[in-house]
This record gives sequence, C-alpha cells and structure tokens, in this order.
Amino acid sequence: MQLRYSFRVYPNAPQRTALAKAFGCARVVWNDGLRLRQDAYKQGAERPKAAELSKRFVTEAKKTEERAWLSEVSAVVLQQSLRDLETAYSNFFASKNGTRKGPKMGPPKFKKKTSRQAIRFTANARFSITETGRLRLPKLGDMEVRWSRELPSAPSSVTVIKDAAGRYFASFVVEAESKPLPELDLDDTETGIDLGLSTYAVLRGRKITSPKFFRRQAKKLKRAQRKLSRAQKGSNNRRKAKLAVAKIHARIADQRRDFIEQETTRITRESQAVYLEDLNVKGMGTAKGKRGKSVHDQSLSMFARTLEAKCARYGRTFAKVDRFFPSTQLCSACGSIEGPKGLEGLKFRNWVCSCGAAHNRDENAELNLRREGRRIVAEGRPDT
Repeated sequence: MQLRYSFRVYPNAPQRTALAKAFGCARVVWNDGLRLRQDAYKQGAERPKAAELSKRFVTEAKKTEERAWLSEVSAVVLQQSLRDLETAYSNFFASKNGTRKGPKMGPPKFKKKTSRQAIRFTANARFSITETGRLRLPKLGDMEVRWSRELPSAPSSVTVIKDAAGRYFASFVVEAESKPLPELDLDDTETGIDLGLSTYAVLRGRKITSPKFFRRQAKKLKRAQRKLSRAQKGSNNRRKAKLAVAKIHARIADQRRDFIEQETTRITRESQAVYLEDLNVKGMGTAKGKRGKSVHDQSLSMFARTLEAKCARYGRTFAKVDRFFPSTQLCSACGSIEGPKGLEGLKFRNWVCSCGAAHNRDENAELNLRREGRRIVAEGRPDT
C-alpha cells in the first residue's frame, strides 16, 4: 500500500524565493492549460492531452520572451501541474458519469495565489536524501528536514507545501507493506464506536472525552481576528495580523490531527474488530450556532478515514454501520425502538424501555452498533 509521510522542512532565504517562483510557475502553467481546454470545449474541438499541453506550455513556452522565466524552475514541477489538471478533468468526468465513488466533483478552476501552495517532484526530477539527512531538490539545493521517523522505503515522489501559517513541509509518498498485529480474542476485544459531540466517542468499556481544541482557542482567535479586521488592507500590519490568525488555526489543526492519530492507533491495537457508526457529517456541519462549530471541531470524518486505513494496514476487521440504523433508539434488551428521537432526544442521556431495561444512551448505542457490525461482517459486506 502507498503511505504518505510528512516532515517539516526549513528552506533558507534564497530557497524560499526559489520556491515562490516555482509555486507561481506551476500556477501559470495550470491556468494556461485550463484556458486552452476550455476554449477547445467551446469550439467543439478535441480536448488536448497532457503531452500536448506539456509541449506547448512548457517546452515551447520557455523559448518565448513572455514565458522565458519558466526555465528558472524544474520542468518536472511544471509537467506535474499539467498532469494534475488532467487528473482533475478525469475525476470530474468520472463523477459526472457516476463511475467515481465519493462526493461529486466539479470541473477544474483557475488557480489564484493563495496562502497555501504546493509543488510536486517525481522520480524523474532525481530528488534525493543526502547522507546528512537533507532533502536535495533540483534548482533548489539541499533543505534541512526535521525527521521524526525513518521512511520505510525509497519515496516515489515528494510534495513541498507552504501552508497558511508560512510553514514548509515535505510530503513523501512511499510503498509500505501491511503489518498485521497479533490477533486478539474477538469476543473480548471487538467494539462498536458511537461518535458524538458531548463525548467524542463511546467504545466498549471506555469513553473518549471531546478535546474541544477550537473552543480552547476561541478567545485568542477572536482577538486575533478583531485585530485583523481593523488593519488597513495592503499594509504590513494586516499581513502580520493575517499570519497570526493562520498560526492559531494551524495550531488547532495540529492538535486535532495528533489527537486523532493517537486515539485511532490505540483503538487498532486494543480491538480485533471495529464497527463504526457511519454519520452524515456533511449534513451535521450545516447546522448553525454552537452545534455546527462543535461538528467541525470534532473532525469525525478524519477520524473515520484514519481508523479505517489503520485497520486495513494492521489486519483488523472494520465495518461501517448504516447511518439510518437506530442505534440510540433501539433497546439492546428487547429490540423495541423506544429511545428518545430527534434533536430533542439529545437532551436525554438515560432512558428506560417499556420492558424495564434502563439504558445509558451512548453505551446502549455502542452495544447495538457492535451487534449490527458483527452481523454485517458475518454476511460478508464489511464496507457497508
């Protein structure tokens, strides 16, 4: 399987200037290729392929006076930008035809200079990692890398990213083998996972408290945003204020990502089988007010994707329970559906069924999800 490893890099001043040029050149080539494809579509002509675009907007463009500055960056970066454009169109057509899984994809759009930028180098660029642990890139030189762990194999590509907070990262794509963990007793270690807002997740025998990273930084973020709104547009003070806001958001995202990585790793190690509630997170995120902010703060979709990937890599059983399964309303003792319903039902954390069984809302939901997940796996459809 392919994995992605991301590390912080520290380019010096000349390298930061060279990276800014590379970001801009890749953006210009993308926009040139997109403009040509849009014109071909309007005229009813055959859409040009990536090879034709590369010849016209990279090889031949470098010889012109208007685009001579494209020679200052690696040609691989420019070619990859056009390949990304081709991939974006392929995803759009596949989504339109209904052959692509996941959310609908729109057509590619023209790129503007934003706070987050990225370029990619493939093996054709002959990038390398030096003996001293520096990342060597064509026309950029050797960059200092803050290694947190070793790569499992030689990387096939590296993407250099500049985020909104002004930080630089190198994201490596590597081939890695699956590493099955020792098998555990299924009866004792299988668990359902009931995701929520007041409690992040309820598992068999324990609960994960909601960290609320955004809420903790809310006051600090509010002050920074107020200072940004008062700064004059185009001034250095506004640029500094904008960077301060971006750094707060970056800190929140880092804390959230680290929390999800740690919790999903622990769940994978402790559980032989995991049955996860398939929430409509996108629909929940449309809620206004405090509830909508809490949904975004939890980042439940990232949690689900990370957990599923780790279960696949480490040999654990994973299944999704349909979002319409009434896990919180179903009595785990008699099977009747009598639990609190709707948004009003969220206020009731405990309820009593007509059969006399007293339930904690979250613990009852986890038990029902565990049983339903076990049934799904037994029927041979764990990806439901």
